[in-house]
Amino acid sequence: MVPTADHGEESYRGSGRLQGRRALITGGDSGIGRAVALAFAREGADVLLNYLESEQVDADETVRLIEAAGRKAVRCPGDIRDEAVCQKIIDTAMQELGGLDILVNNAAYQMAQMGGIADITTEQFDRVMKTNLYAMFWLCKKAIPHLEPGSAIINTSSIQAVNPSPELLDYATTKAGILNFSKALAMELAEKGIRVNVVAPGPIWTPLIPATMPTERAEGHGENVPLGRAGQPAEVAPAYVFFASQESSYVTGEMLGVTGGQPTK
Repeated sequence: MVPTADHGEESYRGSGRLQGRRALITGGDSGIGRAVALAFAREGADVLLNYLESEQVDADETVRLIEAAGRKAVRCPGDIRDEAVCQKIIDTAMQELGGLDILVNNAAYQMAQMGGIADITTEQFDRVMKTNLYAMFWLCKKAIPHLEPGSAIINTSSIQAVNPSPELLDYATTKAGILNFSKALAMELAEKGIRVNVVAPGPIWTPLIPATMPTERAEGHGENVPLGRAGQPAEVAPAYVFFASQESSYVTGEMLGVTGGQPTK
């Protein structure tokens, strides 16, 4: 990536807000996932990372950052489009972390199709749905029996949930689904003391952008928002720390937009 993304390597300073907590982050190898993993570790949490096996090199760098913060890092590669992999991830968290307090469903897939719906194949639609929605459903369902009161589920939606782009029709559909899924689950789990919230990033500079958009679109990524630029992963991570910490103890079923000024309602 040119320029490289800022994950908070030099800027994020922890203050013990997640001391002793145990977190699971999907898509934790790079981008927003890496920034959240780094922030959680510097706040005192141990972290399990899920990622595709093809992203091992990036995941190793995230592990290095977690361990440099003095926290435990657990690798659990695998494709979350497979329900059995989702079960393995939860089982690994229980075995290697000794429990689970924070579940971050962050992994996602998109591929811009400038021709709109006509260019979206059934194969792509299925991949987007399985990665973005099915996996979240499976991981939440399998994690909930292990979560104690005070635990948090944080799901990653997008500005696309409320301001969809035609070339991202399938991706936008899943991001709207994530929002409603989270609101309904928050209502169900409130009596258990488990909070469910949503972070909705806007145009953030991550490896997903140059990998899934035409070059001219990627080069201008974020220029049309009020702040006039793409955000950095390091600017999104604090929203996850807020939802994971006791600072948001009276907040559930909410979506926090990190969008450079684009309205989310």
